[in-house]
This record gives sequence, C-alpha cells and structure tokens, in this order.
Amino acid sequence: MLIHPWDAPQDDSEWQRWLVGRDFGQLAVNGPPGEPPYVQPLHFAYDKDRGEVVGHLARPNPLWAAIEANPEVLLSVVDDYVFVPGPWQAPPEGPSENGVPTSFYAAVQLRCTARVVDDPAEKAELLNRQTHHFQPEGGSARATVGEAPYGRMLPGILGLRLEVTGVRAKFKYAGRKPEEIQDRIADGLATRNGPRDRVAREHLLRRREV
Repeated sequence: MLIHPWDAPQDDSEWQRWLVGRDFGQLAVNGPPGEPPYVQPLHFAYDKDRGEVVGHLARPNPLWAAIEANPEVLLSVVDDYVFVPGPWQAPPEGPSENGVPTSFYAAVQLRCTARVVDDPAEKAELLNRQTHHFQPEGGSARATVGEAPYGRMLPGILGLRLEVTGVRAKFKYAGRKPEEIQDRIADGLATRNGPRDRVAREHLLRRREV
C-alpha cells in the first residue's frame, strides 16, 4: 500500500481509534508454493492494550495448514471509502472536466504473527471475548468446555491469536489539495449524502484542522 506523507496517520492514536471501531477485515496468508495467497473474510476483535487480534474459523478451513507453514500474516481493514468525481477536484483556474476522479478511504494493515489455538479452555475464552465484543448487551450463554450449548461445538473450530508486529495505515482524504478544492469536495459530499459520504467528509475536515 502506497502511503504518501499527506495520507499518513497524524500519530498512532489516529489509526488505533479508527481500528477499535471496526471488527471485520480480510486475513491474507501465504499460499503453498505456486499458489496465490489465501484471503479469508474475518470477524475479529482487536485489543489495543494487548497488541493482539483474536478470531476463530472452522477446523476444515485451508488457512490452518498455510498458517502453520508460515505464521507471518496480514490483516487488512478498509472502510469509510467513497468515490470522488473529477469535477470536484478540478483546479480553480481550469475547466471542471479536467478534474481527476479519485477514491477516498481509510485503511489499516496489521502485520501479525499468528498462533493457532486448539486447547478447549483457551478456545472457550477466545469465543467469550469475541461474543462480549460483538454482543456486550449479553443474551447468549457463555462457551464452557463440556457444557451445553456450545461445549460440544468447540472441537469444530480453531482459535486464532494474532500478535501485531507492524502497522501500515492510510487516511486518503485530499490531504495535499488546496483548501478551496477541499471545501468543494466537502460540499459535494454533503450534498450527495450517499453511503459513507458523511464520515468521509468528517475525515477530510478533521485532518485539515490538525
């Protein structure tokens, strides 16, 4: 992922705050020789204090063999993306049709060392952590080894701990454009008011103020 200086996070807290509010991404694992990488859509829970991501997948998933062969993996999370029409980006002195269309987005890539979890008690603990993350209001039984309703299901999954060893983050929101063009883009996003336009506009204005 190319990260220009004007698209880089202002500090670590920017990408950490953003990532804490997200819990779905794509886990990329090196495939066998001669094969492309495996890419697995994944619900996960990110623990900033532990520097760890946890998740789980079904035991038959082909990722497990690939992870054991090479535990260095990448978790990619992308959100707050919008398309920006060319005229919104046109230079003030030129015709609007000369503006260059582009994409805005926020992205965090976590390089991780993966550890496969098969101990029943540890798997239950990981599942309970995930359930609390996604369902803090409760309403579901806890996973407990040997107890209904989930104990009998534990052998069918493997847990996943991802120790974060590196981070690449990007917030691409017209950071290098003059304020006149940024204002035009912000007005365009407010008027269009499509999916993710409001939050993209917030990113543009927030990053300009710092």
